[in-house]
Amino acid sequence: MREEPVVRIGKPVDNSRVVRQVDPRSRREILLLIVLGAVVAAFLGLYAWPALEIRRAGQAGVDLDREKQRLVEENRKLRLEKAALENLRRVEEVAGKELGLAAPPPERSIVVEVEKPRPAGQTVAGETAPRREARGAERPEVRP
Repeated sequence: MREEPVVRIGKPVDNSRVVRQVDPRSRREILLLIVLGAVVAAFLGLYAWPALEIRRAGQAGVDLDREKQRLVEENRKLRLEKAALENLRRVEEVAGKELGLAAPPPERSIVVEVEKPRPAGQTVAGETAPRREARGAERPEVRP
């Protein structure tokens, strides 16, 4: 048996007179499926949104904690630097070496004592307390 290629020629089909009709039941089913999908998507979105916001707020809190730690450390370093710069021995050393300043001789030095202010109402022994005016006494007029 020898196999020969077989070519079959079919009869052409004329579908020009066929009219397609839409099945109203299938359209309703597709619309119902779309609405159901939208409801499920909305439910999932509403379920996931608060969880995402909680996670975002937690991450923001962690970021703020890191920033706080960084600022505390920077503050500590700045306080140390300030204390080093305010050290009087260092100031005298810089004034002498870098600026060429020297302490004045004792005969050119003048010591000025400044009295510290006292809290209101406190007096020292030997001082007279400020006089209070009587309530009924006349007060002097103040003219501009």
